[in-house]
Amino acid sequence: MSDKIAYRLATPDSWAAVMMAGVFHGEPHDIADGFIHLSAAEQVEGTLLKHYNEHPRLILAEIDLEALGDSVKWEKSRGGALFPHVYGDIPASAVRGVRHVRRNEEGDWVLPSDLGGQW
Repeated sequence: MSDKIAYRLATPDSWAAVMMAGVFHGEPHDIADGFIHLSAAEQVEGTLLKHYNEHPRLILAEIDLEALGDSVKWEKSRGGALFPHVYGDIPASAVRGVRHVRRNEEGDWVLPSDLGGQW
C-alpha cells in the first residue's frame, strides 16, 4: 500500500466540474459520510465494481496524498481494509493526473496497466 498516492473515480462530467471549480468538495455520499472517499491502487477495481459499474466510462484521478497533509486518514472500510479518507477538500493542485477508464468491446472494464489492466 502506497501512502503517497490514492485514486478517485468519477464520471467525466462531474470531474470536469471539479476542475472548473479548482477544488473537489466531494459528492453527496462523501458529504454525508463527512469525508472524501479515495482508493489505493489495489482497491480501485473493487470500488469501481461496487459504486460505479453502471457508468459507460469514468475518469480516474491520481491524488497526491502528501499534498493533503494531515487531512488524510487511513481507516478501515470495505472488508476491513484500510482506505484513504480525506477530511476536507481536495484542491486541483493535489491532482497529479487524470486517466480515462473505459469498457472494451465485450463490455469489460479496462483499467490503466499499472492498476491491473483488463479484468
